Amino acid sequence: MNIAVNVRFLLPGDKLEGIGRFTFETLSRLVRQHPDHTFHFLFDRAYDARYLFADNVVPHVLYPSARHPLLFVAWFEGAVATWLARHRPAVFLSPDGFTTLRTRVPRVTVIHDLAFEHFPRDVDWLQRKYYHYFTPRFVRASARIVAVSEATKQDLVDTYGTNADKIRVVHNAADAHFRPLSAAEQLPVRERFSAGQPYFLFVGALQPRKNLVHLLRAFDQFKARTASPARLLIVGRTAWKAGPMFDAYQQMEHRSAVHLTGRVTDVELVELYAAALATVYVPYFEGFGIPIIEAQACASPVITSNCSSMPEVAGPAALLVDPFSVDSIANGLEQMAADAPLRARLLAQGLENVHRFSWVRSAEQLWQSIVEATAGRPER
Repeated sequence: MNIAVNVRFLLPGDKLEGIGRFTFETLSRLVRQHPDHTFHFLFDRAYDARYLFADNVVPHVLYPSARHPLLFVAWFEGAVATWLARHRPAVFLSPDGFTTLRTRVPRVTVIHDLAFEHFPRDVDWLQRKYYHYFTPRFVRASARIVAVSEATKQDLVDTYGTNADKIRVVHNAADAHFRPLSAAEQLPVRERFSAGQPYFLFVGALQPRKNLVHLLRAFDQFKARTASPARLLIVGRTAWKAGPMFDAYQQMEHRSAVHLTGRVTDVELVELYAAALATVYVPYFEGFGIPIIEAQACASPVITSNCSSMPEVAGPAALLVDPFSVDSIANGLEQMAADAPLRARLLAQGLENVHRFSWVRSAEQLWQSIVEATAGRPER
């Protein structure tokens, strides 16, 4: 079977985030699990050879590079549709939420979230228009939809009226290199990143949905009403519409206790999780929330939001707070800092919780969706 795959999120260099990580982890296993099938990887730019995971991967570069709504249309409805018409693969898999409407090839489309439907002002006007027009049509046109959480599946049902039988849930997971560190290994990490002090850790791209304005204000409130020496480390690239976050940072009374690290290496990320007093991840909307289980895999207690997918992903192994309430987040920080038995309990439960998620199992489930998509007409 010839399988076409949109891999435009497999970016050159060390730049994989949520969607790119899902694409990498599932496909790297999928192509090896099914060596008798040929996977045609459709890139939108020069590719890194490390993404050719096995001999049954054939790369193709289609232009233009799709990094703007007008170029999304040109790539998916033009270049990709033309390639599919010429080569007629058995199925077209798209792990990034986009596909093409101009094909009769069965499509499997992975939807990570519908955040733009609920918080439209978080994305630029033209991108929002693209999402609102195309996403419901992509969902209807696809033979199978893959959702990364039960919360996203339910959102598709509620928002678009999608038949629940058409949707398969395939979770994210934490890679095997996320692991706890001994107390002795943690010491130099704190020396390097927080001057030896305990710290709360946030990991994620700096953009509105990550709720960093409320987190910074809550941390300021926590510092004002406790004598805790704890610091706050914010790890991640500056993405879009991050201006209000930087404004909130500049207005902080305890700004000196906050360190914005930017991106870090994979090795440093594991160290930062493992040496943290706790990971605090309080977006107001998430399709999954990979940092939750990465932190748990590194034996970091977790504070996360009580809404969308996050309680589902965290299981019983997190302290849940209201992301819309600065007081609630501040109370969570205070409780976590003061309550050592709570931290110990969440640490142990977190290490158990991560066993619910496996990239190997996710790849197998994604393959099942591919098989189902080739078996018959899409269910509307």
